Amino acid sequence: MIPRIHKRGKRTIGLLYYLYGPGTHEEHTDPHLVAAWDSLAPDPGRDPHTTYADLQRLLDQPVDAKGEQRPKRHVWHLSVRAAPEDPVLTDEQWGEIARRMVAATGIAPERDSAGCRWAAVRHADDHIHIIATLAREDGRSPRLDHDAARAQAEARRIEADYGLRRLNPGDGTAAQRPTSAERHKAARDNRQRTPREELRETVRQAMAGSVGEGEFFDRLAASGLLVRLRTAPSGDLLGYTVALPDDLNGSGEPVFYSGSRLAPDLSLPRLRKRWPGTTTAEGTEEPPPRGARPAVGPAAARRGAAGAVWQAVLVVDRGDDTEVAAQLAAAGEVLDALATTSAAHTRQHLREAAFLFERATRSHIRAAQAHDQALRKAARDLVRGGPALGRGEDGATTAMVIDMVFFLALAAAHWHARKGHTQQAAAAEKTAEHLRAAYQEAARHPLGALHARALRLSPALRRQQAALVQAAVPELAERVLAEASWPALAATLADAQAAGYDPAVLLARAAVRRELDTADSISDVLVWRLRRMARLPADTTMLPPASTPATPAARPPARTPGSGPDQRSSAR
Repeated sequence: MIPRIHKRGKRTIGLLYYLYGPGTHEEHTDPHLVAAWDSLAPDPGRDPHTTYADLQRLLDQPVDAKGEQRPKRHVWHLSVRAAPEDPVLTDEQWGEIARRMVAATGIAPERDSAGCRWAAVRHADDHIHIIATLAREDGRSPRLDHDAARAQAEARRIEADYGLRRLNPGDGTAAQRPTSAERHKAARDNRQRTPREELRETVRQAMAGSVGEGEFFDRLAASGLLVRLRTAPSGDLLGYTVALPDDLNGSGEPVFYSGSRLAPDLSLPRLRKRWPGTTTAEGTEEPPPRGARPAVGPAAARRGAAGAVWQAVLVVDRGDDTEVAAQLAAAGEVLDALATTSAAHTRQHLREAAFLFERATRSHIRAAQAHDQALRKAARDLVRGGPALGRGEDGATTAMVIDMVFFLALAAAHWHARKGHTQQAAAAEKTAEHLRAAYQEAARHPLGALHARALRLSPALRRQQAALVQAAVPELAERVLAEASWPALAATLADAQAAGYDPAVLLARAAVRRELDTADSISDVLVWRLRRMARLPADTTMLPPASTPATPAARPPARTPGSGPDQRSSAR
C-alpha cells in the first residue's frame, strides 16, 4: 500500500472537481465518498441534489472561521493506493483505511472530536483520495510534523492487518518517484519510462567513470540531452538541469529537471565529491586532464573490472560501513558502464540491473570516497574501452565480469539487510535476478567452447582432473562432478596446469571464497574465478587442445595463484 501526500493547495473546490470529475484520461469511474469526518456528510457522487459547493462549504467552515489567520494553503491531500497484486477492497475497507490514515497523520486523531474536517473519495478500484482542510474545530492548527513518515508507518500496519503485499519501508534516500501526471504523459507518448526516469538513467551513465565536470557535461551533450548550466555572477558553476528534446510542456517548451530532482546523489555538489582531484599549488582541487589514462580494449576493461569487483565483494563482506557505502556507489557506476557498452543480447538485462541497483547505492551511511577509486577506474575503462562484441574474448570476459557483479549484488543485499535497509536490500536482490539472466546469455557461447574443448581431453587427463577436484575440495566434489558445467571446469584446470600453475592450489583458493552456495552452478563460478586468477584467455575457441603439452621454450615456470600481478585478488 502506497500513501502519498501531495502539495498543499489553496482551493478546496478545485480538488473536489478533480476527484469527482472524469479524470485527465477518463480514468475516474463512479466517484463517491467512502468515509468522512461526519457520517452525514453530503456526497455529490451519490446524491443528485448535492453539489460540489455544498461539500466544499462544509469542509471549509473551520478554515473560514479563522478569518485573517486562515492558512494560505489550507487544502491537505493524501492518496492511498493498493499494490497491483492486492485484492479489490470494499468501500467499507477503504473507509476504515481512510479513518486510520487521518488518525495516524494528525488530521483527525483517534478519540479527538475537534479534529480537522476531511472526506475520502474513491473513483477507482485500487485507490482513494483523502481531502482535508487544515483548521481544527477548536480553531487550532493540526500537528502534522512528519505526516508523510507516519502515513508510511500506518500503511505497513494496514498491510499486515489486511493481508496485503508488504512493501519495504523507506529511509528517505530514494529518488523521487514519477508523479501520476508524469506516468500518464509517458503512457500517452508511448514511453516505457517517464522522462524523469530516462533522464536519471542517462545522467548516471554520463557520470560512470567520469573524471570531472568537463567530461561529464560533454557526455551529457553527446547523449542528446538538452543541458543548461546555472552559474553565479562570479562565473562559478552552481548546478545544472537537463531535459529530453521531445518532452515538452503545454507551451511547447522542454521540461527541465535539476540533478537533485532526479536523485539525491546527482546534484552537482554531490557529484563533485566523487570526482578524483589533484591539489594545485594554490590549494584548489582540479580533476586530472581528460585523456590522461590510455584507453583499453573492451576485453581488457572487463577483465580488469572483474578483479576490481571481486575486491569490492571482499570489502562488502568485512569492511567498514563507510568503505562499503563507497564501494556500492561505485558499483552502480560499473553497472551503468556495462549496460552501455555490452552487446545487444545482454544489454536489456544489464540495463534493468543498473536501473534497479541505483536504489541500493544510497543509504544514510556516508561514503568514504577515497575507497571507491578502483571501481570508478573500472567503470572509466569500460566506457573508454568502447562497445564489446557478443563473441570472442569480448563476449567471454563479459560473462566473467557479470559473474563477479552478481556476487557483489548478493553481498550488497546481505549487507543492506543487516543494516535494516529493506528497500535497498530488495533492490539488490532484484538486481541479482537480472544479472543471472544476463550471465546466462553471455556465458552460453564461451562455456560451449570450453565444453567442446573438454571433449578433446584424453581420458587419462579427465580422470586426473576429477581426482584433483576430489582431493582439493572434497566437500564440493560430488556436486561439482555431477554438474553440466563440470567439463568446462576440467578444461580450465588443464589450461591452468599448462600455464604453469598448480591447479590444486588454485582450485582450493578459489573454492574457499564466499557465496558459492548461492550459485546455480559451482562449476561456472570456479571457471571464471580460475581463468581470472590465472590470467587465462576467457575465450578458448582458437586455443590448441588442452591436452597438448606446451613446448619447453613456451612453458612458464611453476607458480601459485599468489604470485604475479594478480596476487592481491587471489590472496584469499
